Amino acid sequence: MASSVRDERAAARSGPRRVVVGVSGSIAAYKAPGVIRLLRQAGHEVKVVATQAALRFIGAPALAAVSGGPVGTGVFDDPAAVEHVATGEWAELVLVAPASADLLARVAAGRADDLLTATILTTSAPVVLAPAMHTQMWLNPATVENVATLRRRGLTVIDPDSGRLTGADSGPGRLPEPERVVAEALAVLGRTGDPSASQPLAGRHVVVSAGGTREPIDPVRYLGNRSSGRQGVAIAAQAARLGARVTLVAANIEAEVLRDLPAQAEVVQAPTALELREAVRRAGRDADVVVMAAAVADYRPAQVAGTKIKKHALDGQADASHRATDALSIRLVENPDVLAELVSDPPRRQGRTLVVGFAAETGDEDGDVLAHGAAKARRKGADLLAVNAVGEGTGFGDVPNRVVVLDREGNEVARASGSKAQVARALLDLVAQRLA
Repeated sequence: MASSVRDERAAARSGPRRVVVGVSGSIAAYKAPGVIRLLRQAGHEVKVVATQAALRFIGAPALAAVSGGPVGTGVFDDPAAVEHVATGEWAELVLVAPASADLLARVAAGRADDLLTATILTTSAPVVLAPAMHTQMWLNPATVENVATLRRRGLTVIDPDSGRLTGADSGPGRLPEPERVVAEALAVLGRTGDPSASQPLAGRHVVVSAGGTREPIDPVRYLGNRSSGRQGVAIAAQAARLGARVTLVAANIEAEVLRDLPAQAEVVQAPTALELREAVRRAGRDADVVVMAAAVADYRPAQVAGTKIKKHALDGQADASHRATDALSIRLVENPDVLAELVSDPPRRQGRTLVVGFAAETGDEDGDVLAHGAAKARRKGADLLAVNAVGEGTGFGDVPNRVVVLDREGNEVARASGSKAQVARALLDLVAQRLA
């Protein structure tokens, strides 16, 4: 991902740094060597501290081999050396990957009952925690409160990815890939002493639409699409972490997905295209950025039946002799183009709003995904248009995403791929650059 590469290179340019890599008890400990290897490849000096539980998942020799030094484990391995103090003072960054639910709880409580927690309690260096646990543990109120406490105290907690967990389960709680962990940790290190760099959207109002609109046919049925809203929610959450005041205009997003939002983000429910249009324009009156990530229906039924449309023609009689023979016809009318209207008739009258659109494409006989996206970019006129292919395990739902970002002329300006959170960060890096 372009933004991750920039962050890593920026941190590397500041010179080799001393990084303590903590490893706690999680099956995701198998990714720790990848984290260590990337840090060393970037020129940083690494010292590994593992909990006893971590060593049940990965051996100390493996960690020592990739780090090039011994692995610290216990407070009493060398009491005379007061190792936790020495390690904490040596560190310029402490990165724990993976950080289990137990590790988060112990750090939040200020415990110092092993070398890793004692080092974290001792150090004055930035501390970055990359959680890994089952979804139910990540969403448990105790963990949610522990994470909020740690962030309030100034520790950085990287949001976990969503995806396949141990066994057949899937959901948020998966340790991000080493590339993302290292990039975000080094970005924190690069921002030390420069608060403005960590929140480039501070003082900005970012409006994000997300989800899929549903156009009612009758009180039971609707025309809809397959958008889950996960990408838009990831953008809203990342914007909040970058300092923005965030309004999320939500079209039929499940409560589980909305849990990823910070508490300070405002959520406005807008189930239909017309309601979403009104909500976005109302919120956009003072918006610095509007990101139209929602999948807005192109058409809606011209008339909505007041009662459920019956399948049978005669008073609901079910025998075959009375079934209607004609197919049901529903006349559709075109919905307004919310994105194009934001460009041609911006709701903000003082100051300029940066408009970002999304285009979900599949490609057909008339052109591939990028060709359709470029035509749409020129037609819509948004400042940026994120074009993504949907289907085959990408795009809609709890799956990775790949986008090509175009300008209003249809020219490519960036690409991003990975988790929804990674794509969100890359897109908002572009937004921050354009605002600056």
